[in-house]
Amino acid sequence: MSHFDYEYRQRVHEAWENFVSHNDVDYSFIRPEIYESWKRSRDYGVDPSETKTSILNNEDIKKRHKANSLLIETARPYMENLYSVVKDSGFYLILSDQEGIVLDLIGDEDIINEGRRRSLLVVGANRSEAFCGTNAIGTSLVMKKPIQIWGDEHYIEAHKNYACSAAPILNQAGNIIGCLDLTGNYTDIHTHTLGMVIGAVDGIAKELKIRSAYEEIEAMCAQRSSILESVSSGLILLNKNSQIIQANGNARRMLNFGEDAIGRNIFELISIDEPVHYDFSFDSIEKEIFNKETNIYLTGSALPPIKFSMSVHFVGDPSSHNRSIVVRLDESKQINKLVNKVGGFRASFTFSSIVGNSAATKKMVDTSMRAAQSSANVLISGESGTGKELIAQSIHNNSSFAKGPFVPINCGALPKGLIESELFGYEGGAFTGASKEGNPGKFELADGGTIFLDEIGDMPLDVQVTLLRVIETKEVVRIGGKYPKKIDVRIIAATNRNLFDAIEAKTFREDLFYRLNVLSVNVPPLRERDNDIALLADYFVQTLNNPQRRRMHITDEVYQALKRYRWPGNIRELENVMERAINITDDDSIRLEHLPRQVIQGSTVLTASAEDSSLESLKPGYNLKSTGYQLILSSLEKCDGNIKEAAELLGISRRTLYRKMDHYEIDYKKYR
Repeated sequence: MSHFDYEYRQRVHEAWENFVSHNDVDYSFIRPEIYESWKRSRDYGVDPSETKTSILNNEDIKKRHKANSLLIETARPYMENLYSVVKDSGFYLILSDQEGIVLDLIGDEDIINEGRRRSLLVVGANRSEAFCGTNAIGTSLVMKKPIQIWGDEHYIEAHKNYACSAAPILNQAGNIIGCLDLTGNYTDIHTHTLGMVIGAVDGIAKELKIRSAYEEIEAMCAQRSSILESVSSGLILLNKNSQIIQANGNARRMLNFGEDAIGRNIFELISIDEPVHYDFSFDSIEKEIFNKETNIYLTGSALPPIKFSMSVHFVGDPSSHNRSIVVRLDESKQINKLVNKVGGFRASFTFSSIVGNSAATKKMVDTSMRAAQSSANVLISGESGTGKELIAQSIHNNSSFAKGPFVPINCGALPKGLIESELFGYEGGAFTGASKEGNPGKFELADGGTIFLDEIGDMPLDVQVTLLRVIETKEVVRIGGKYPKKIDVRIIAATNRNLFDAIEAKTFREDLFYRLNVLSVNVPPLRERDNDIALLADYFVQTLNNPQRRRMHITDEVYQALKRYRWPGNIRELENVMERAINITDDDSIRLEHLPRQVIQGSTVLTASAEDSSLESLKPGYNLKSTGYQLILSSLEKCDGNIKEAAELLGISRRTLYRKMDHYEIDYKKYR
C-alpha cells in the first residue's frame, strides 16, 4: 500500500501510544480492521509492552503435528516454492493451525533467530490475537480473510519492526483449518507480498480439495472392496469386453483365479454349460439372469465341472459406454442352506421334549442319546404313532450334525416314479416334465446335516439299490447327471414294519438293512408305557387347551380308562383323544363321557361284556349325584334326546339305555 511510509508510521505510532494510554484522540485515519483489532487486543488484556505468548511442550506439539499432518504435508511444498522467491531477502514463512498455533516455519536463518529472540516466534507458539494482540496470523483468523499488517500497526511493541502478510486456509467445506504468513522487515513491505501469500493459499486449498476427493474415491473403493469381500457369494465385475475388473476372494477361491486374472477375459479362464449363454457380451444377453444353475469348467483342468447358481446383472445405463456386468456365483451348499432355512428344514425337538418316566421310555432315551454321540446310521423301529420322528429330531439336535439341516421324507407317501428324483434330484430335461433348470434332491439339501427316511420299508427295490450306492460312496448323482457330488449326510431311517419279514419276502434288501441298522432304537408302544399315559394326557391338555379357558382337570375315571385302553394308534391317538375331549367339554373338567366310544369300550371301565352292569356298578342306588345318572343326563343333553346317539356315546346298547332310564326315571323326551 502506498501510504506505508515514514509519515504514516509516525502517525500510527502516536495513535497507538494514545490508544494504550486510553486517550481520546482521532483514530479515523487508521484502517478500520486494525483499529478493531487493537480494541480486541485491549479487551483480551494483552500487554503492549510485553512480549508474551503460549508455547506448547514437545508432547503437545507432536499431537498438533499429527492432527494437522495433511495440512503440513500439503502446505510445505508451497512454502518452499514461495521461499525460493524471497530467499536471502530477510523473509520467513509461518504455517499455523486454525487456532493460531505455529506448525511449521521456513526462512532465512538470521530473521528466524531474531523472531525467536524478539517475539518468541517458534514452532508451538500461539499467534492468536488473545495472546499476541494485532498480528497478521491472529487477525486474519479472526477476520477470516487475508490481511497485511505493517510496522506500528502491530499491537505489541516488539512486533513493530515487522511487516506480515497472512491469509487463512479453508477446506472444501469453507471452514478455516490454518493460516499462511510471510513475515519480513517493515522496510521491505510490498503489496505484491500479500498477493503471493494469497496465491500460495489458493494452491494449498485446491490441492487439499483434490486430495480429499481422492481420499473419498479411495474410501469408496475400499468400502466397495470391503462389501465385496463380506458377501458370501462369489462376485466378479466385468467390463463390456468381458474383462475382469474386480473379483472378490470367494470368486477367486471358487474358480481358482490367481492374481493375474484381473484384466483378462473371463472366458480365457472358464467355460460355461447351457442353458446359460457361453459369454456375457451385450450382444448375446438380452436380459439379466437370476439364479441359473449351471456347470462351470475351469480352462486347462481335467476336473469335472463345478455346479453353481449364477446370476448376471447389468450396471449402468444401456446407452452408457461404461456399462459393466456383475456376475454372482453361489455354491450349491450355500443355496441349499438358504433353501433349508426358508423351507423350515430344522429339527425342533430335543430329548427334553420327550414326556415320560417309565422304564421303557428311559431305556429308549438312553439308547437314543448313545446313538446321538455317533455319526453312524440309525434305524428307528416302532409302531405307527409312537413318535419315531421326535426321536430322530432329538438324535440330530444332540449330534455333531446339529448345525446342519434336518430333512425328513416319507418314503411311503411318494409315488414310486417320484421317490428317486425327490431323494437324489435331477438335471434339467432329464425326463418329461422335468424343470429345465434341474432340481437338487433331498440328499443334497441335507448336506452337512441329517436326512430322515421315514417308512423306509416302503421304499421300492430299485431305489434301494441307488440308496445303497449313495451310502457306500457318500456321493449322489442326479437323474440324468454325469458327475457325482460328494455329500456329508447322516441317515436316520424309521419303520413300523418288521424288516426281517420284508427281507424274507424279498421286498427289502438285506445289505441295505445292515447299512442302515448300524445303530438301532426301538420305540415302545404306548401300552408298554403305563406310567407315561397320565403324564402324556396332562401334557396334551396343557399344550392343546386354549389359554383363555380355565385350567382343565382330568377325572380319576378318565385316567383309569386311558390306562386300560390298548392304544393301537399310540401317542398320536392319545393326542387326538385329548384334543377331542377339550373341545366337547362345557366346563373345566374332562370326564368319562368326553372320551370316544372306542376308548370307553376298550377299557375295563366300560366293556362290551359288562355294558349291562357298567352304569349299575357306578351307581349302587338312586342318587341325583351318582355317576351313572349324570352320564345318562349328559349324553341325552349332548344328543338332543336321540337314544341311538346317546347309547353310542355311552358305549352301551339302546336296550340297556332304555332300561337304565326307566330305573333312574329319566324322560328322554324332555331333551328333544
